[in-house]
Amino acid sequence: MQTIDFELDRDFVELNQLLKLTGLCDSGGAGKQLVASGAVRVDGATELRKTAKIRAGQRVGLGDVEIRVVGV
Repeated sequence: MQTIDFELDRDFVELNQLLKLTGLCDSGGAGKQLVASGAVRVDGATELRKTAKIRAGQRVGLGDVEIRVVGV
């Protein structure tokens, strides 16, 4: 499993934007499609809200990639 550490410099980032910022998709729109397909997990549970607020301490999974969101 590949792990990506994402440093969050604000209160939250929207899920579709996080996928774009970490390079797992090309655009926010592509991120929305991934979320809508049920392929994205937040803290182990499938997340279907495209603009869910992701905060420091949470983990986002897509396939065999896990994003650890850490505060600055």
